[in-house]
Amino acid sequence: MCLMSKAELVEKIASQAGLTKADAERAVNSFVSVVTDSLKAGEDVTLVGFGTFSVGERAERQGRNPQTGETITIAARKAVKFKPGKALKEEVDS
Repeated sequence: MCLMSKAELVEKIASQAGLTKADAERAVNSFVSVVTDSLKAGEDVTLVGFGTFSVGERAERQGRNPQTGETITIAARKAVKFKPGKALKEEVDS
């Protein structure tokens, strides 16, 4: 599995868009900030063709401590979800 770091993403965006690395980093930081703020406010973020970021609820559930085998309760929480758009799915599949 190959991971792309934020620095590598910034470098690729700067190269493709003809921006300085500083401008590309500000753009990436702004994107992350806008998506985060929108999700915190309960709004979905949809980029047509790319996908949709949303927040879902995870119910409280029972789990097991792997070290002791003890049953524990895992609290309910919110989880960020991403559903890829049709164009992204098709591009990755080709």
